[in-house]
Amino acid sequence: MINLTELEKKIIASIQGDIPITERPFLEIAQRLGVTEETLLEKLQGLSDKGVIRRFGATLRHQKSGFEANAMVAWKVREEQVDAVGENMASFREVSHCYRREPTDQWPYNIYTMVHAKDEESCREIARRLSAETSVDTYTLLFSRKELKKTSMQYFPTVEN
Repeated sequence: MINLTELEKKIIASIQGDIPITERPFLEIAQRLGVTEETLLEKLQGLSDKGVIRRFGATLRHQKSGFEANAMVAWKVREEQVDAVGENMASFREVSHCYRREPTDQWPYNIYTMVHAKDEESCREIARRLSAETSVDTYTLLFSRKELKKTSMQYFPTVEN
């Protein structure tokens, strides 16, 4: 178990939501916390080095950016090809997420890709291109119909200054 300082907890709280869309977002965060930008970046690097922070991610609100359709494509990939196929699929710019999951007897799919496009037919075309590129022809598309929840994980309460 890693013991976190109060400053580290405040830093984590400050980045677990939206990060300012500015030229220097970490400077803004540092100023809110009452530390220098350099200190904030050093602490973030230390938290990353310790494995507390694994990555920074951005959430694209695809509807607001012109993408009207998205689909999770579930793929049945031979186990000995999972890594190579997953890496290949992840390299497509239309793929925002690529995961490996355990298949079951009732659901044989083990690779999942999320694709975004202007319409459902374009999503299908992307899946066909992925299939042709990887020679994986057993797949199904699961189209999103309604977003029920999309939030970032909250590990510490938001710090108010």
